[in-house]
Amino acid sequence: MASCCRYSASTFTLLLLCVFAILMVFFNYDHFNSFISISAPNLESLGPKFELQRSIVSPSDQIRAVSFSGSTDDHQHLNRSTTIIRETKKRNGEQVLEQGLARARASIRSAAIARIIRTASLKNDNEVPVGDVYRNPSAFYQSYVEMERRFKIYVYTEGELPIVHDGPCKDIYTIEGRFIHEMEHGAKRFRTNDPQRAHVYFMPFSVTWMVKYIYTPLSFDVTPLKQFVSDYVKVISTKYPFWNRTHGADHFMLACHDWGPHASQGNSLLYNNSIRVLCNANTSEGFNPQKDVSLPEISLNGGYLSPKLIHPPPRNASRPHLSFFAGGLHGPIRPYLLQHWKGQDDDMQVYEYLPKSKDYFSYMSRSKFCLCPSGYEVASPRIVEAIYSECVPVILSDNYVLPFSDVLRWEAFSVQVETREIPRLKEILLAIPEEKYQELQEGVRVVRKHFMLNQPSKRFDMFHMILHSIWLRRINAKP
Repeated sequence: MASCCRYSASTFTLLLLCVFAILMVFFNYDHFNSFISISAPNLESLGPKFELQRSIVSPSDQIRAVSFSGSTDDHQHLNRSTTIIRETKKRNGEQVLEQGLARARASIRSAAIARIIRTASLKNDNEVPVGDVYRNPSAFYQSYVEMERRFKIYVYTEGELPIVHDGPCKDIYTIEGRFIHEMEHGAKRFRTNDPQRAHVYFMPFSVTWMVKYIYTPLSFDVTPLKQFVSDYVKVISTKYPFWNRTHGADHFMLACHDWGPHASQGNSLLYNNSIRVLCNANTSEGFNPQKDVSLPEISLNGGYLSPKLIHPPPRNASRPHLSFFAGGLHGPIRPYLLQHWKGQDDDMQVYEYLPKSKDYFSYMSRSKFCLCPSGYEVASPRIVEAIYSECVPVILSDNYVLPFSDVLRWEAFSVQVETREIPRLKEILLAIPEEKYQELQEGVRVVRKHFMLNQPSKRFDMFHMILHSIWLRRINAKP
C-alpha cells in the first residue's frame, strides 16, 4: 500500500507542474510569440527539383498564385524564378524559329547549287518554275516550299477602321487594300494569332486611306501621315516586346500610294530597319532593295479585271502595232516621250489621251511592245497590264527596282530603255530580232501567273509572290 500511495503522490505532483506550465504559457503568449516565427522553406534549398517542376507545368500553372505562409523575400524569389522561366521559354521559342530559318536557308542553298527541283516536293507540274525568266528555278521553288512550310505572320489588331485593317480595293491603289484584306481575312496558312510564333509582324494601316481621311487636300503637308505612323509604332512598341527586340527589323508595312515612303519617315527605325513594301520603289528616294520590297502597281477599274485582260489573244494573233502608249503628262519622262513620238509615226501608237472611240486594252492586245514610262513616281500600272495582255513591257524609268527581281530576270521578258534613249526608241525596238521577240513574249506568258491578283489567292500569284519577297528578307537569303 505504501508503495502504491507513493506512486499516486508523485503522479499528483506531476499533474500540478503541468497545469502550472500551461498557465505560464497562457499569460506570457505575447512574449513567447515574439521569439517564434513560422516561415516557409527557402526555395533555393529545394534545388533542381523545384526548377524542374516549374519548367514542366502548363503556362496557366506558371502564372497561378501560390499560397503559403511565407516571408516577402520568399514571394519575391518565386516571382524572380517565374520570370526567369518565362524568359527562358521565350528565348527557347525564338531559338526554335531561328533554327527553322537556318534549316530553310541550308535547303535553299543546296537547291541553288544542285539546280535540281526535288520531285518529292512537287504538287503540280504546271506550278514548277522553269525557263530563263528565273534566276535560279530550283532555288526559287525550294524557297517557296520552305515559305509555305514555315512562314508565320502576326497581324497587329491595334488601330481602328477605316485607316487600319482596311484599304482601297479598286482603281490605281488596288493592291494596297487587297493585300490588307487577304492578310486580315484569308492567308490562313501564313497568319498566326500567337505573336511568339511569328517570323514577321504586319502593321495593317493604309497610307491611301490616311491621305483620304486625315490629309488636307492641296496642302502637300504629309505631317499628319508621319504622325499617324509614329503614333502607331508607339502603341505597338509600348504594348508588345517585339518591336523593341529587333528595333523593327522583323516588322513590315505595305503602301502603294506615292507617299508611302514619306509616311514611313514617321519613325526612323521603320524607315531604316523595317521591311517597307512599296509601289514607289525608287532608290534615289531611300528605297533599299536589301530590306525593302518592290510592290507591283495594278489598277482595277471598279475593282475588276477587264475580260480582255483575263483572256489575252491567242499566240498566233496579229499584233500590227510596234508599240503603244496612252497617258497623261505626269512627271518628267512622259512629256519627253510624247514630244518625240505623239502622232509622229504609225508604228509608234503614242497618245496623251486615247480617243473615246478607241479601246485601251484592245490596243495593248494588238501591240508587240507596250511602253511603260514612269509618272510622278517610278511605278506604273501599265507594266502589269502589259503582262496581262502578253504585250512585252518596255520599261522607261530611272532608279526603279522592278517587282520580284530577286527571283525574276526581267531582261528575259521585258525591254529596259534608258530615258535618254527615248528619241531612238523605234530604232531600238526594230533592232530586236523576231526570234528574240518571240522569246520575250513567251517569257511574259510564263511570268503572267505571278502578277495575277486572285480571290481567293492561289499558289505563286501576286499575293504569294509579295509574301515570298518578304520571306526572303526575313531569312536574309537571295536565291
